[in-house]
Amino acid sequence: MKRLFFLVSVVVAMLLSLPASAATVKVAEIHGAISPASAAYFLRALDEAQRARADLLVLRLDTPGGLDSSMREMIQGILASPVPVVIWVAPSGARAASAGTYLLYSAHVAAMAPGTNLGAATPVAIGIGGTKPGEDKSEKGKNDAPSGNAMERKSIHDASAYIRSLAQLRGRNAEWAERAVREAESLSAEEAKKQNVIDFIATDLPELLRTANGRKVTVASGKVTLALDAAAVEAIAPNWKERLLASIADPNIALILMMLGVYGLLFEFYTPGFGVAGIIGSICLLLAAYALAMLPVNAVGVLLLLLGIALMVTEAFLPSFGAFGIGGIAAFVAGALMLIDGEVPGMQISLGLIVPLAVVSALLLGGAAAFALRARRHPVVSGVEAMLGASAVALESFKQEGWVRASGERWRARSSAPLRSGEKARIVAVEGLLLVVEPEGKSEKGEGK
Repeated sequence: MKRLFFLVSVVVAMLLSLPASAATVKVAEIHGAISPASAAYFLRALDEAQRARADLLVLRLDTPGGLDSSMREMIQGILASPVPVVIWVAPSGARAASAGTYLLYSAHVAAMAPGTNLGAATPVAIGIGGTKPGEDKSEKGKNDAPSGNAMERKSIHDASAYIRSLAQLRGRNAEWAERAVREAESLSAEEAKKQNVIDFIATDLPELLRTANGRKVTVASGKVTLALDAAAVEAIAPNWKERLLASIADPNIALILMMLGVYGLLFEFYTPGFGVAGIIGSICLLLAAYALAMLPVNAVGVLLLLLGIALMVTEAFLPSFGAFGIGGIAAFVAGALMLIDGEVPGMQISLGLIVPLAVVSALLLGGAAAFALRARRHPVVSGVEAMLGASAVALESFKQEGWVRASGERWRARSSAPLRSGEKARIVAVEGLLLVVEPEGKSEKGEGK
């Protein structure tokens, strides 16, 4: 019994002498607009941190804003997470504007690097008939306010209540959060720290972990204390699918894919062959359609863009000396400018892309028109018209009808004068499968009279 007690004591002592396992910190990074692709990447990182039983997930953030639906998906993931989430606006010069401000308020720990800023969280309208922030005047009565302003007020009230609830949940400055929504206010990192908008300022990741160490936070499963001594840091990189989605979710890339798809199908129709151009064009069009489904698309812009493409295709197949082509280019440029709502941060189509695309389209249309005019000037080389005036050789002697050889083929022919075998004649008409010929000698005599 004593020996057993001694062995148990030795084992317990050995277990107590073992070093504690190091903490694990997962690090993800979002740079750019908040989109369905970035939301999918963050939620996967959050799920991976949970499955690995990580002690902390750090999201390095630099965003001008983005889509409300994607932002809310990310916030719901944070609020339901048993793993503490630190959102760190970094590096210096980065920002957490618009949707980024909501994300920062939802984090268990909010931090910023020196020289960064946040704010300007006023929601903007998407689609047709939306009004710009600031157009709605509080002095106007509710009865005489336009419907667009009423919708804007609803959106702002909803966003204010949302960010205020996040601020109250995390114990941060709710009054400034509401001003960021209603008045589009912004703060620097130092001012945000003074006004209790963020928890602290950290220059780099080691400083961030040192400052966060020992903090008590409330997660979905209850209160936890961050123990980050000698933490092992592991980065979570986007996978190929998320990188692809992030690439095609860029409005400029979506527009390029759409034009590549149209040109590929157009080239396939012009020069049928192995189908490579048609296959590539179809794939590009499908990717463009998927990308546009993830973006805040303006319906009028889509219709104008489709009209422009249809007119340019019509010009290519039915040349109208520029009428369809010019109208198509004008509609395409207008549609491209209106395709994505310009007020959604990070979701604009560059004018520097639209102009080259319009120029390339104009050059392609000009080339197609030039080929069409050149083809019309060329003499006919096939068909019935090409046979008129051509020579035929009699295969037998006949007075009215017999067999002749024309264009390397055997034809039944009718002659106005007798023909001898091997004699040449000129084709003057084609009546179905019958050639009307005249002896060449007779034609020459007739011309000499």
